[in-house]
Amino acid sequence: MRGTMMHRPLAISEIIEYAAEVHPTGELVSVRTEGDIHRQTYKATLGRVSQLAHAVKAMGVGVGDRVATLAWNGYRHFELYYAISGIGAVCHTINPRLSAEQFIYIVSHAADTIIFVDTTFLPLVAKLRDHLPADLKVVVMTDEAHAPDTSIVYDLYEPLLAGKDERFPWPELPEDTAAGLCYTSGTTGDPKGALYSHRSSVLHALFVSISIPNSLHERSRILPVVPLFHVNAWGLPYAAPMTGASLIFPGAALDGSSLFDLMDTEGVTAAWGVPTVWLGLQGEMAKRGRMPAAFKDLVVGGSAAPRPLIEAFEKMGAEVCHAWGMTEMSPVGTHGNLSRTMDDAPFDERIDAKAKQGRRMFGCDLKIVDEDGERLPHDGTSVGELFVRGNAVISGYFNNDEASAAAFDGDNWFGTGDVATIDEEGFLTITDRAKDLIKSGGEWISSLDLESVAMAHPKVANCAVIAIPHSKWDERPLLVVMPSADGAPDKDELKDMIAAKFAKWQVPDDVAFVDALPLTATGKVSKRTLRAQFADFRMPDDQAA
Repeated sequence: MRGTMMHRPLAISEIIEYAAEVHPTGELVSVRTEGDIHRQTYKATLGRVSQLAHAVKAMGVGVGDRVATLAWNGYRHFELYYAISGIGAVCHTINPRLSAEQFIYIVSHAADTIIFVDTTFLPLVAKLRDHLPADLKVVVMTDEAHAPDTSIVYDLYEPLLAGKDERFPWPELPEDTAAGLCYTSGTTGDPKGALYSHRSSVLHALFVSISIPNSLHERSRILPVVPLFHVNAWGLPYAAPMTGASLIFPGAALDGSSLFDLMDTEGVTAAWGVPTVWLGLQGEMAKRGRMPAAFKDLVVGGSAAPRPLIEAFEKMGAEVCHAWGMTEMSPVGTHGNLSRTMDDAPFDERIDAKAKQGRRMFGCDLKIVDEDGERLPHDGTSVGELFVRGNAVISGYFNNDEASAAAFDGDNWFGTGDVATIDEEGFLTITDRAKDLIKSGGEWISSLDLESVAMAHPKVANCAVIAIPHSKWDERPLLVVMPSADGAPDKDELKDMIAAKFAKWQVPDDVAFVDALPLTATGKVSKRTLRAQFADFRMPDDQAA
């Protein structure tokens, strides 16, 4: 027997229409590439989204066509999210930090018809123009007063909107219609595309909203440092207007000083981003001796947040929520809100819990399995490969049957490549990426655990642990450190600090110092690059090898 309820297809366009009606004064505040700060309400945004939808449709874009964006976080980029998907096309956000080879590959693989570009990135497009499809149209995201001088043919964003109707008859699309496309950063092989639907995007926004309520409510002013070009800024372009939260877009200036000033001036209450960004803000807060005036909630993800980072923000009065997910998961899968059993726990125990990756979000199932694929118990000690499934998890990669076939187990769970434990209360702890574990003398060593302890040293600005081949032990850990401005820490002091927390055989054999750590396109430390950089390195006791 079926229920007798109406069935309305879930649609992204409904979110901005809802925000304009129910949260009309919610704001989009943007640091523009033109150099000023722009303000716009959700009510005004709906009118501009409608004008943009008319413009994109007039350019020949139809249902299923891919339209690319290459832009910072700002109101125009936000408008593209809704106008493109609203007419049934696919919003393909491109990460400008990808290599030229990867950039060319994904534009061609996605078969983009138009690319909308911030003026900052126009030189990149001009440099690669001859390698991109000849019929790819370019729209520069500015007005006539700031039209750039370039040899390539382009249209301007604001003139496209001028005079268009501020109402658009949004088509009623099947809810599984494709809406967004985001490619992985291609750490192994070519980048792979995750193709999101209207249904998955709306459900993901709902799941995030109920999982991270401290940030997502009508009086919240959120700073998304996580880019709109990186997995839909963790769902914020949909969850924020759905809940009425205002968005404060920082544009290109992501250094600690610029972020602090913007947060202070605009009354930012919550900020979302990766650990590398918050290390800079933490340093600025320490320098000024305070947090930005209204700031109280930090959501950190993208890579494991070091325990010292979480502890420092919590001691200054910010509530830290440690989240985890992947491009293939839309991307949020877990949230770090503590359970009620931790309400009266000592501070250090609370920080230990927050350093974990949190509990699963509703709509996202987790399991860990052993080497034979057998499911392991959620007892906090069993370690296995992490698999996921859910309404916002991909069922395959876009136009890539080979990668799709390798990504799922026999029950159609997606293999994350992470190694993890899950405890009785549902808290997930990522112990490492499978490829980043160090196997020494037949025993596994977690690079993440070692990094977390090393980061507590005041002279360590950032660090990474990688495996170095060893003639006797197969592999041994090397700690690679980027020193703070105060100078490099003593090697033996660092090793002794780690030895206080780990067994002797787990302590790194050596410490190497670098001016900077290589980062991936998504702001994570690139261990693949580090391994190549230290390919000829030998441990002190293994020089003969």
